[in-house]
Amino acid sequence: MVAISSNNQKQLLSKIATNDGHGENSAYFDGWKAYANDPFHHTENPNGVIQMGLAENQLCFDLIQEWVVNNPKASICTAEGVDDFKDIAIFQDYHGLPEFRQAVARFMEKVRGDRVTFDPERIVMSGGATGAHEMLAFCLADPGDAFLVPTPYYPGFDRDLRWRTGVQLFPVVCDSSNDFKVTIKALEEAYEKAQESNIKVKGLLINNPSNPLGTLLDKDTLKNIVSFINSKNIHLVCDEIYAATVFNKPKFISISEIVEEQVGSCNQDLIHIVYSLSKDLGFPGFRVGIVYSYNDTVVNIARKMSSFGLVSTQTQHLIASMLSDEIFIEKFIAESSERLGTRHGLFTKGLAQVGISTLKSNAGLFFWMDLRKLLKEPTFDAELELWRIIINEVKLNVSPGCSFHCSEPGWFRVCFANMDDDTMRTALRRIRNFVLQTKGLNNKAAIKKQCSRKFSKLQISLSFRHMDDFMNSPAHSPMNSPMVRT
Repeated sequence: MVAISSNNQKQLLSKIATNDGHGENSAYFDGWKAYANDPFHHTENPNGVIQMGLAENQLCFDLIQEWVVNNPKASICTAEGVDDFKDIAIFQDYHGLPEFRQAVARFMEKVRGDRVTFDPERIVMSGGATGAHEMLAFCLADPGDAFLVPTPYYPGFDRDLRWRTGVQLFPVVCDSSNDFKVTIKALEEAYEKAQESNIKVKGLLINNPSNPLGTLLDKDTLKNIVSFINSKNIHLVCDEIYAATVFNKPKFISISEIVEEQVGSCNQDLIHIVYSLSKDLGFPGFRVGIVYSYNDTVVNIARKMSSFGLVSTQTQHLIASMLSDEIFIEKFIAESSERLGTRHGLFTKGLAQVGISTLKSNAGLFFWMDLRKLLKEPTFDAELELWRIIINEVKLNVSPGCSFHCSEPGWFRVCFANMDDDTMRTALRRIRNFVLQTKGLNNKAAIKKQCSRKFSKLQISLSFRHMDDFMNSPAHSPMNSPMVRT
């Protein structure tokens, strides 16, 4: 048997298949790998890595399960629903089941407070938001063209929009001086830099609510963004997949509200929405992605392209039934919002008690944690050094800001909705213990007596299992420390 070298293997394959455009070599995905190699479990692996890099909404699955049990006819794989099996299992065109598109359009309206309407005929299916973004990139831009994207932004965008399309993402640099808000000045500067680099800008991509910030774009900002893209005659792609995760004021304002308010003064052909059920309902495994475009030509083209990533009709059937139950949906949205707010508050207040601040936010499944004070120096190398300690010693997969293209080192995204309460308490305890340790706020003499070990700043030499046992004893709990109370 003749061995074929790795380089020869690559020569036999396509450039798209063998390039690194997927982005798997980033710290964001490395954190996932660390978790996969050593996953936390309360009894089987209590010292494993806790997954806090996955933006998944698991806080209301009890409500979903209750609905499924009470509505067996919604599934074609039950005795009550089997009569629909044949009609659902046979071929369906890529427009999607009419009842599915109608239910999704109605759900999008309800999530936006019934302040706007959506036409089911403009609903285009895709395999999750990942497929929806790529489909739009194929529709709107050619290889080498660029989309402006405010930073920090979701690392998956590099894969979703760039890898197979050849489209570029050009950063709109935002920073903490104004809480990372998107300004016209920042947009104009990015556009001019792209022009100077001979890069053709075809659109602007915004994420509202923001991933990773958990913040909302206000009405004035949205209006300014629409004015900007109109003046440049470029597209606006609005990722609104976290629309129903808002848990506090101000309320979410969709770009669709701006479109309806500015009929006649806004070029609607330039505006497109990406939506999915992965975050708002917690169904990433169902791969329900949506493109909603105000451009007739884009709708027609995207519908043809959607044949490469359709949602199964079995899933469409179930989702149509669930979303049509408006009493359940209203209950779910309200309860999800309340539970997200409670979990967010527990985490951020727990961190504040040991001096760790977070960006003020009111949406999403995560928060933006400020660890700049713990860096040895204000560099991205120092950020990655700190991140490796958190991954390997503290055993938490939080995502470093550099993987989100943040312009400032020291920020980390922390996901809080993908775990049960006990895991949440364990994760929070680990973070607080680590912070107290690295900031020198713990009683080193007592630690030495208990563990016969010494600590130095940003140097972990103590088993966190023993640290947890000690720090959570009644006398030495971080929350009982007079310094913390002060």
